[in-house]
Amino acid sequence: MRVNSNEFRSKRHLLCKRKLCNAEFGDNIGKNNLREDSMTDYSLLSEQIRSLSEDEPNFIPVFSNASALLYENMEDLNWAGFYIMNKGSLMLGPFQGKVACIRIEVGRGVCGTAVKEGKTQLVRDVHEFPGHIACDSASNSEIVVPIHRDGEVVAVLDIDSPSLSRFSEEDRAGLEEFVRVLEEVTDLSGVR
Repeated sequence: MRVNSNEFRSKRHLLCKRKLCNAEFGDNIGKNNLREDSMTDYSLLSEQIRSLSEDEPNFIPVFSNASALLYENMEDLNWAGFYIMNKGSLMLGPFQGKVACIRIEVGRGVCGTAVKEGKTQLVRDVHEFPGHIACDSASNSEIVVPIHRDGEVVAVLDIDSPSLSRFSEEDRAGLEEFVRVLEEVTDLSGVR
């Protein structure tokens, strides 16, 4: 598929006009979105994913860009991505990082528990989490945020770190807001 350069420049201009890009770094949209206190700027990331989803709200490109934004802008990660409900279990979706488990049963591990309970799981030490699934042995902490459509969990955002206690309550609040934007702007009709 050929990219229309005028359309790309127009989209780039719109992002920069809204101050959603980092013009100083050229085409590195979303790179290094840290506040002055070194915390991830989740408000800016939420606006970036909202803008990036305007042309195509299908969950595949939106989740692909979302995982890239998070992986590039959150420090000390080794995995950021999505698992999508498919045939009664979670199936690997778009992600950034090392290879990952392809299927996770509801109720198993951190991701499956997030689906079963329908709430965010913030795990400071995954080795102490009952039934943790070690897709990457380097992971030591994890946060998983469920994604809903019509009151049902249809996917999860999963983020891993090689550091213990990497994720804070500020990360939980920021990522839950990021997911609320995803739920609003993403066409999840293809997810069951």
